[in-house]
Amino acid sequence: MKSQWSSRFTFIMATTGAAVGLGNIWKFPYMAGENGGGLFVLFYLIAVALIGIPTMMAEILIGRLGRHNPVNTLELVATHAGKTPQWKLLGWWGALGLVLVLSFYSVIAGWSIGYLLKAWFGEFNGLSAHQVQVLWQHFLSNPYTLILWHTLFMSITLWVVARGVKQGLERAANIMMPGLFFVLIILLIYSIFVGDFKAAFNFLLMPNFKEISASALIYALGHAFFTLAIGAGAMLVYGAYLPKDTKLGSSVCIIAALDVLVALFSGLAIFSLVFKYGLPPEGGPGLMFKVLPIAFAQMPAGQWFGGLFFLLLWFAAWTSSISMAEPLVVLLVERRGLTRNRASFLIGLLCWFLGLFALLSFNAWENIRILGFTIFEVMADTTTNIILPIGGILFAYFAGWVIAPKDAKHGLLMENPFLFKLWQWLVRYLAPIGILFSFIYGLWPF
Repeated sequence: MKSQWSSRFTFIMATTGAAVGLGNIWKFPYMAGENGGGLFVLFYLIAVALIGIPTMMAEILIGRLGRHNPVNTLELVATHAGKTPQWKLLGWWGALGLVLVLSFYSVIAGWSIGYLLKAWFGEFNGLSAHQVQVLWQHFLSNPYTLILWHTLFMSITLWVVARGVKQGLERAANIMMPGLFFVLIILLIYSIFVGDFKAAFNFLLMPNFKEISASALIYALGHAFFTLAIGAGAMLVYGAYLPKDTKLGSSVCIIAALDVLVALFSGLAIFSLVFKYGLPPEGGPGLMFKVLPIAFAQMPAGQWFGGLFFLLLWFAAWTSSISMAEPLVVLLVERRGLTRNRASFLIGLLCWFLGLFALLSFNAWENIRILGFTIFEVMADTTTNIILPIGGILFAYFAGWVIAPKDAKHGLLMENPFLFKLWQWLVRYLAPIGILFSFIYGLWPF
């Protein structure tokens, strides 16, 4: 693989863009709302530090050592370490996860485009809570509109990927990530003056230990893993583009810190409005589309604030979806000899088609159930509760036990022996055990 990031800054921006996504702005607030607020956030921060960062370092390290697509990289690195080349199956496992995630992710991301236009054209203005609910149900019930937004989002994602690392991924990251932070800061400042910021701060950042529960801990653990985009090979490919002189540990810590800041700032901005207008913090997955528009309908300049919020959501989804498509496109380019344009078209077409199944489960196929779950729920739960956790455990195991310690230390550029031993212990023991608990709880809640 000849392509490399132009600089450490570009690597950090691109990888932060891969990590920052719907998980930060859509999922984190409602997860915190449903699981005790500040206590969930505390567990989440601990999990990011002890499990998320070491596992992200592990996946990027593997990519840096192999410098190919996930399948070829795992085969090459395993062979170099004297282990079975069948580790390449982990690359295919991750590719399956990426295809499924990108398929349903594009559907949700398309909603952000639709609601961005609704906000900016003033469709929320003056609506009651009931009318906002009706608007949402009408939006979901029209498959043709959802297909339009799904198609548009998938097209712009694969358009960026088709342009390559320098003209596509780098340029998008260097424009969209600063833009995302700029919009987020504007929204946060606005919510401080308009919303109930004190109540939001207390809810998110002041843990109530009387509400401690095993479920809050496990959900925080799972979300820390999910929000850093690890377990499917996306970070591996971004690591394959990493220049040889870039220190991995400090870079990943910066990426994780930026990822956490986006989640916290988004939560503060959202809950400032939620509490100001007496809305339920445990609004669930519909918090973005069923609850917040009620606030936008009532607040000063809600038309523009709502538009900025859904623009932020779209930016976050776009940068993440690019990181999901990139490993799949590189896989076709390197293993099948396709051009980037053709590989991007084929991946986009496949994920777009699979996304239709998820999309139709909200309307035309809403009564179709698989073991009691909709098609969308099956796709989402299979990837987040099974494929990604198993991938994360195996990537951590591979980095901790398959790669020789001297090669790992060289790839990490970690000169401090204590820090290397700490990383090695975390990635060998704590991270796999923590992810395993999250995996088991996702399948059989106790």
